[in-house]
Amino acid sequence: MQVFSLLIITLLGVLLSVYFDKPLIIGFLPGFISLVIIVKRKDVSFNVIGTICIKGIKKTQTVVFILLLVSFVLPSWYLAGTINQLVSISLHIITPEYFYLLTFLIALFFSMVLGTSVGTLSAVGIPIMSSAIAIDLSPEIVAGALISGAFVGDRTSPFSSAHQLLSHTVELPGRKQLRAMSTTTILAIIIGLGFYGLLDYQKDVKSDYLTSFSWDQLSFIHFLPPLVLITVVMLRRGIIYAFLTSILTASIIALVHGKSFTELFSVLVLGVDDIGGGLINMYLLLLFLVLAGAYNGLLEEYQIIQPILDGWLEKSKTLVEDSLKTIAATLGISLISANQTLPIILTGRTFLPHWSKKQSKQDLARVMADSTMLFPGMIPWSVLAIMCSTIIGVPIITYLPYAIFLWVLPILTILVSVIKQLQQVKNESIKINKTNIS
Repeated sequence: MQVFSLLIITLLGVLLSVYFDKPLIIGFLPGFISLVIIVKRKDVSFNVIGTICIKGIKKTQTVVFILLLVSFVLPSWYLAGTINQLVSISLHIITPEYFYLLTFLIALFFSMVLGTSVGTLSAVGIPIMSSAIAIDLSPEIVAGALISGAFVGDRTSPFSSAHQLLSHTVELPGRKQLRAMSTTTILAIIIGLGFYGLLDYQKDVKSDYLTSFSWDQLSFIHFLPPLVLITVVMLRRGIIYAFLTSILTASIIALVHGKSFTELFSVLVLGVDDIGGGLINMYLLLLFLVLAGAYNGLLEEYQIIQPILDGWLEKSKTLVEDSLKTIAATLGISLISANQTLPIILTGRTFLPHWSKKQSKQDLARVMADSTMLFPGMIPWSVLAIMCSTIIGVPIITYLPYAIFLWVLPILTILVSVIKQLQQVKNESIKINKTNIS
């Protein structure tokens, strides 16, 4: 009962903050206080609670630092002249007639190579979003296409840390996991191609924006910040180093081209009109992430959710029932954990014995890949969704209907489970008939 009360208080608070456009930290605070009360009733001292919260915060410090750097990327690139150059080159490569479809394909390609949604959106999301705004296209649809493409690799690429974590958690070799995910992956990509192709067909592009392009107008030095970022990410040096080197490169270019230290400092703190960025627009979000880290620390340390999960699949007998219950459980965990790692570990380790005995590890990997790895990209207060939304500068709620790859996969995986279950019933019926005949 305590866990359900915690879930309701947490969800209600964050939903109200999203609805009334208030900082997430305000809506999340009642849920955090409720969790502290639950832990305190276990005869845990406030000193111990504080220690556990600090441990949880330390686990999110990397994410906090990444988002801090994200707030400096757009302003530094703008001051270095990079944004204008990237818009020009993007409009030449991505024709306005097929903008949404090509956006999805480019994000898909980069995400499979880089293995990270955050890295992909940082590398190609910024210029593509700037280009979309320049030619008056829907930023929500473009953001949805970017997110969809970015999550193809975040979920599927062998270079993805989340992909590797799932493989380790369900004790399934990477090759078998990819094979288990292949059917729904291919179907989701095909649906995405059709979806964005249809949106391209229905849209109108103003001819005024279709300007001529010349390579002579471009300067290679302005492309250095994104090139540095992509190179560092591809060398697997970490996204933090990628952001740092890119921001430093852009700042040097801006200073060399006559910008003052005062002007550089100003845009890094205050951001840029119509583009965004800046520390002033990020600090409340950073405080929320700190609180979410403390919240997750308490959830993990005292296994608040574990008792409910342990008996959740006990009476399940069919593949469809197991799939639906696993998806429901992982959604609940994702809603209150605000990250991607905890749902993967908690769902996978808790449900693995049941799936290994009743179904198969491959089916568990498929169901989790199509739900557990995607829900954190759809929940507005999830750390991963916040990072993605912050980078492209579009609210999660507005682009989510167009991020088809994220929400079509849970539906597809349920359909696959239904088909496999029907096939199992058919095979068993055939065996019984053969036995009776013999």
